[in-house]
Amino acid sequence: MSPSYDLQQQLSFITELDKLKAVKRKALIKCDDNRYENSAEHSWHIAMAAQVLHPYAEEPVNLARVTQMLLIHDIVEIDAGDTFAFAEEAGLAAQEAKEEAAANRIFGLLPKQQFGYLKSLFREFEECSSADGRFAKAIDRILPLIQNMQNDGGSWAQHKVKRSAVLARNQYLEGLAPALWEFVQSQIDQATENGWLLNE
Repeated sequence: MSPSYDLQQQLSFITELDKLKAVKRKALIKCDDNRYENSAEHSWHIAMAAQVLHPYAEEPVNLARVTQMLLIHDIVEIDAGDTFAFAEEAGLAAQEAKEEAAANRIFGLLPKQQFGYLKSLFREFEECSSADGRFAKAIDRILPLIQNMQNDGGSWAQHKVKRSAVLARNQYLEGLAPALWEFVQSQIDQATENGWLLNE
């Protein structure tokens, strides 16, 4: 027999997810007059990217778990908002505390068993404590690179991002998916040559 769940709690959580569609990111959507992407769109896009790119992972990864991580990891932005990936360290540190509180509140709308499962997946993603978590994090970070490269530097150029910062953000790929890491390095070289990334 399946576990007994409270449907009303689950519906409250599902309804709350609508708010993620109102959270704007710094990524620009080229095909839609360069408007800002919202976090719900981003979550869908990276989940799809994982389906396509997972064969490049040289460590075994559980695609179903990776997909779940990618679909839930930004839900906390409903309360915490989005912080630009290349913001100052102090701002990023403050965001961590906000996101932890948000995870407790939002996942806490669910029945206890589902809360525990999603919260543990969220922590695994944030801490990169498994191959699944590292691959999910890597996919979350390679997609903005792809988007910026298709948009003349996009948010990199707009915010004067440094080459070294983009390399550092994508280093999870280095041992996990070497072919993707090689691709990332080539794209960063091209972006630097084009003046979309600062070469310090």
